[in-house]
Amino acid sequence: MANIKSAKKRILVTATKTERNKSIRSRVKTAIKKVEAAVAAGDKEAAQAALAAATSEIGKAETKGVYHKNNASRKVARLAKLVNTLA
Repeated sequence: MANIKSAKKRILVTATKTERNKSIRSRVKTAIKKVEAAVAAGDKEAAQAALAAATSEIGKAETKGVYHKNNASRKVARLAKLVNTLA
């Protein structure tokens, strides 16, 4: 355990940020799974609605610094490509 006051604070702040980032990552993963499930079911309307929601979640995660912009962009592109495979 740290003895210096600033080190103790860093431990607390890091723990708080880690929890926040985990929560945001979990929301993004859930949104991605919803898109993939809709595509697997062949439901184009649901897939497009889920894609819009997932894109929003990924954008929020990017804004908050949880994902790098290229990583977020890649995730959105892959999901869009997946949804576009539905006829």
